[in-house]
Amino acid sequence: MKTFPFQRHDPQEGGAQYLEDLATAYWFSEVIFTAVELDVFSMLDPAGSTAARIAQMMEFDTPAVERFLEALCALGLATRGNGGSFYNSRIAAQYLVKGKECYQGNSIQWRKTISSPWKSLKDSLKSGGRVYYPAPEKTMERLQRYISAMDDVARVKSRDIGALFRDISGRILDVGAGSGAVAAEFLDRFSGTKATLIDLPDVLNYAARLMDQRELAERITFCPANILEPWPVGKGMFDLVVLSNVLHAYGQTEAIHLLGQARECLNAGGLLVIHDFFQEHCPEKAAVFDLNMLINTYNGKVFSAKWVRRHLQSKSLTVSGLLPLDSDTGLIVAAGKAECLARLCLDPVSLLLARMKDLGFRSARSIDVDSVHVADWAGQRCQFGCSEYGRPRCPPNSPSADETRKVLKDYSRALLLEGEPPTGSFHLKALKAEKEAFAAGFYKSFIYWAGPCSICKQGCPDNGVCRNTRQARPSMESAGIDVFKTVRRAGFSLRPLRNKDDYVKYFALLLLE
Repeated sequence: MKTFPFQRHDPQEGGAQYLEDLATAYWFSEVIFTAVELDVFSMLDPAGSTAARIAQMMEFDTPAVERFLEALCALGLATRGNGGSFYNSRIAAQYLVKGKECYQGNSIQWRKTISSPWKSLKDSLKSGGRVYYPAPEKTMERLQRYISAMDDVARVKSRDIGALFRDISGRILDVGAGSGAVAAEFLDRFSGTKATLIDLPDVLNYAARLMDQRELAERITFCPANILEPWPVGKGMFDLVVLSNVLHAYGQTEAIHLLGQARECLNAGGLLVIHDFFQEHCPEKAAVFDLNMLINTYNGKVFSAKWVRRHLQSKSLTVSGLLPLDSDTGLIVAAGKAECLARLCLDPVSLLLARMKDLGFRSARSIDVDSVHVADWAGQRCQFGCSEYGRPRCPPNSPSADETRKVLKDYSRALLLEGEPPTGSFHLKALKAEKEAFAAGFYKSFIYWAGPCSICKQGCPDNGVCRNTRQARPSMESAGIDVFKTVRRAGFSLRPLRNKDDYVKYFALLLLE
């Protein structure tokens, strides 16, 4: 799988290359903007084409087009065959060919539209808000392009959202519905449902045309309204209320109003779904998206999941943790009755991953235990080179590599948890993670943390006997685990420290079963 170039360099590790990649990131954007605008991927679908043929169709320069196609290959959007023809990569064939179900071209073109206002970032920082406004005659055109773009995104993400639920029936309220893609996904999945869509009149007119195409119009009520005013629907009458990509368009006052209105519309056994960007999930993307709200909206912002959950709880709702999707957004689900959350199709590991962020870990990832690499040399590095060797929970008083291999055979899944100093705080969080896993039903949960044990403030006793066996745990490295190889296999970046001021990362391994 291709990664965006500057993601190969961890900002916490510093480096001039990371800064250069950030400064040239717009190069990559311009390549895909141009390719979509020219509809290159449709020209390549399905049988491929040569640079000369595409250049002839567009009346462009052939050598220049060939260089452009080579750039698409380098970005993982095309491939070149032995005969000189170019073909769509799998991702381009699925998402960038016009007419295909998952087409994302409108979304990409919308990103190009909003790139111009980004040049006003400095002025927005000075004024504290938006300073760029499109010409009045372009407002309707801009709205239509925005709806088309969001429809592309929602069609894909709504599948991931719908897959998290089971046994949905009754009435659905989709607030700020846009194209209605989220409501349509639930209607397709659950035949015993009907939906009400609330949004501005022009938006709902577009949604109505789409629903006619999908033969869902008979199960939908369209309710034109300004969602910042009291909603013109019955209170307590909906089994599912959805706010998808709505909160980030507004400030705190409006967001609190929306959450309050949603709570009033929810019936006693219903579910409230908040789908959005959250500061805790994909934090780099969330932070930059928040700046986009500063530049392109009146007062929109990206909220933290903690803030949203706190306001939902204040309305006497039981609230799930942040449930990250595979994309850059996530869900928070709330209900008036705790047992209603059982209607979510969440595996225990996914629920536990969501809880790890709440505990304060910078990142958490589920891995196969088979990917944990145990090496015989690891203990030797402790014995020769570490001043803590011989402490009660360090080698030779920690599990050997062979003992660790035997223990791992009893497990199939694990979580890798990333944190940072101070060591004692990290160890306390690691113990909380183990406790959470046990309470979630993983009765064999066990944590390996990083570095010598720092649980006891007074340090280890001089007699070499541990005074706190209940809380002491071995570190990954002291138990023979090759931390570098293990975390790299899981997709984390890690390198030896070169300077004393380098950023320090800690990793813990939480065994599950």
